[in-house]
Amino acid sequence: MSSQDTPSIASVFTGKRVLLDSQSSVGPATIHVDGRGKIARIEPTYSPSLATFDAGDALLMPGLVDGHVHINQPGRTQWEGVVTASHAAAAGGVTTIIDMPLNCIPSTVTAEAYALKRDSFRQGMWVDVGTWGGVVPGNAGDLAPMLEAGARGFKCFLCDSGVDEFPPVDEAQLRLAMTQLAEHKGLIMFHAEMDTGASVDAAQDPTLYSTFLDSRPPAMEVRAIDLVIKMCREFAPRVPCHIVHLSAADALPAIRAAKAEGLPLTVETCFHYLTLSAEAVPSRSTEYKCCPPIRQQANCDLLWEAVLDGTIDFVVSDHSPCTPDLKLHACCGGKIPEAAVEGDFVKAWGGIASVGIGLPLLWTEGRRRGLTLQDVVRLVCERTAVHSGLKDRKGRIAVGMDADFVVWQPEEENRITADKLHFRNKLTPYQERECVGLVHQTVVRGTTVYDITKPDDEAEWENSFSKLPHGQWLDSPITLRY
Repeated sequence: MSSQDTPSIASVFTGKRVLLDSQSSVGPATIHVDGRGKIARIEPTYSPSLATFDAGDALLMPGLVDGHVHINQPGRTQWEGVVTASHAAAAGGVTTIIDMPLNCIPSTVTAEAYALKRDSFRQGMWVDVGTWGGVVPGNAGDLAPMLEAGARGFKCFLCDSGVDEFPPVDEAQLRLAMTQLAEHKGLIMFHAEMDTGASVDAAQDPTLYSTFLDSRPPAMEVRAIDLVIKMCREFAPRVPCHIVHLSAADALPAIRAAKAEGLPLTVETCFHYLTLSAEAVPSRSTEYKCCPPIRQQANCDLLWEAVLDGTIDFVVSDHSPCTPDLKLHACCGGKIPEAAVEGDFVKAWGGIASVGIGLPLLWTEGRRRGLTLQDVVRLVCERTAVHSGLKDRKGRIAVGMDADFVVWQPEEENRITADKLHFRNKLTPYQERECVGLVHQTVVRGTTVYDITKPDDEAEWENSFSKLPHGQWLDSPITLRY
């Protein structure tokens, strides 16, 4: 590119405390952003006189990439939609979200369904958004067209997904799909639970969390992960494999052994598995139900060890909301269906609502365990960007990258109240939770899309969000992940 073609500087961001990436120290920096929203130059100085945005004493670091969000649009937007999901993301410093292929109607299992989702999102993205495709019985021939269209990779279930539109695959169907993906180095992700014969004890009270927990033992995850490792070994190195939302610490020895073997296997866990425990779940509180389940505190402690030693590669929200009636919950105006028992953990929909509140949750719990700010960037920015095939655009502050930033105060007290929850249905186990760490501004490709300091009565702002959506649909070619 000649000097005449070089985009001019459109904005300048500066701060006393800037963290560029997981290998850097916190220090002063001034970041010049060109008219395309790309970082053009970085100087190691604090220069408020030059800046269009001065973060001052707040921490400025890369925007978060949440690679596991159920937006549910089109088809189930009463559960969630792209406007509310991306508002919630922006309010939490998340500048990129990757949507899951199920719970929308149609499920994202064909190129046509991919295009339908993309087109339905166009006018409502406050952050950048991409989507995973899905692997279901009979769609192996649809995988390459979805990759070519821009799908970031593919998810499958090894057990019932909970929705009829997205059935699970067996080993033969999985092998057929992976054979197709091997030709394109396509990533496959596994909801890693398999039936072990465990079932609900009808003699137990369904409004007690223990009744549900006993029906989803760790063995379900261990059995499924053994199959994932077997298939990963069979198709290595052509098909990278990923375990979503790891809950059971019992599976960690097999995962560590597979990684030591050099298999292309990655693993995520979720904010809720690191910050909640089975012992603390109140009866009838179905907002805590998810699959795989939140387990005991001892299990949580082992997951944290795996996060800190790198066995678990990164952390995501797995934001999976629904309406209160499906949770069999009377809050938020929900009505309990006739003949249903309020707070029935067995029959309630499983999923935790949490997009946009993960940063303070992770930081509050993690810092007392030795988590550093650099670890935070690694776990929720860099590694999630790499996993989503976006390592050349997202997750770090570097020349040529998208100017995606979160400006926050790690030391500031933050109580998670309903007015801070911008996703559609406010039912979450984190209501009224005390944290530290408050997001002040979120910047997507050089444009501020969320600013907590903007008064609500300013005409150009509604509840601190930019008036117009600034997000882009992410269908760029996949950057080689690992």
